[in-house]
Amino acid sequence: MQFSVYQESQIGGRRVNQDRMGYSFTRDALLLVLADGMGGHLRGEVAATIALETLSTMFQQQATPYVRKPERFLEEAFLAAHQEIHRYKAMHNLPDTPRTTVVACLIQHNIATWAHCGDSRLYWMRGGQVLARTRDHSHVENLIARGAVPASARTTHPDRNKLYNCLGASMLPKVEMSRRASMLPGDVMLLCSDGLWAVLGDEDMAQRLHTQTVVRAVPDMLTAAVAMAGPASDNATALAIMWQGGGVADGAAGVPTGASTTISTEMLAEDQVSTTISGAARQDAEAPVDAFDEDEIERAIAEIRGAIEKSSQLLTRKDNNNDI
Repeated sequence: MQFSVYQESQIGGRRVNQDRMGYSFTRDALLLVLADGMGGHLRGEVAATIALETLSTMFQQQATPYVRKPERFLEEAFLAAHQEIHRYKAMHNLPDTPRTTVVACLIQHNIATWAHCGDSRLYWMRGGQVLARTRDHSHVENLIARGAVPASARTTHPDRNKLYNCLGASMLPKVEMSRRASMLPGDVMLLCSDGLWAVLGDEDMAQRLHTQTVVRAVPDMLTAAVAMAGPASDNATALAIMWQGGGVADGAAGVPTGASTTISTEMLAEDQVSTTISGAARQDAEAPVDAFDEDEIERAIAEIRGAIEKSSQLLTRKDNNNDI
């Protein structure tokens, strides 16, 4: 398995960056995740962090070296993240539950499967064309689907930011699953928050990623989006890969030390997992944070990992019993 990858987040005109992104991989499987904490609710960045940590932890437990049932994995991981966000709220006696959108893609054996809740998007591109993209779980998207408003309303309608699906809400999220997609060398997968796609058009992003490498296209797109949106710009985040199939690349396998590289997983041991999520999930850098205790988050994440591990062990035993 071989791919080139680049990820970056820009805070824009906001005080706090509530976007999170990262990826994890084994020899035979690659998980891409992006979450956008919802700013209208308390501690959206915590919800986004929990979402990434939960998906990555479950991937590391179940990708041995690939995930047996991709659709079930994604759905269960999303629901587990939703439950852990609610558990965090209860542990800290918060008046409201933190909320986040999330989009994730699992690629293994040249087949991609993705899922999402909310309006963080995935684009599958080939030759400068968008083959598929996620449909936002928003009020305006429903209006467009019914023909009540034109497609241009996505960026102008007063209800464009109203979502009906996310992690952390009072009701269980509806995890929308894609069909399985066959990846070819040169295909691009782009995961991004609305701080990017709401400013740049689909065709613009597709052309940039077709004419430039991901290491050049992604920062150029983010910088352009923030500049075009002006002082009130949203957090803008993108994670993009160019798929190169199953060849072996020069150099050592593993998480890159720089921002981008071509990664080959051929030399990874069957039980080895590499990830950027544990470090990249808390990427506020120079941005100020809301008034909560980072040590509390760390303790909560540790408890989340323990709960996920117990749940994963129960699922594994159940699968083994079903296989008998």
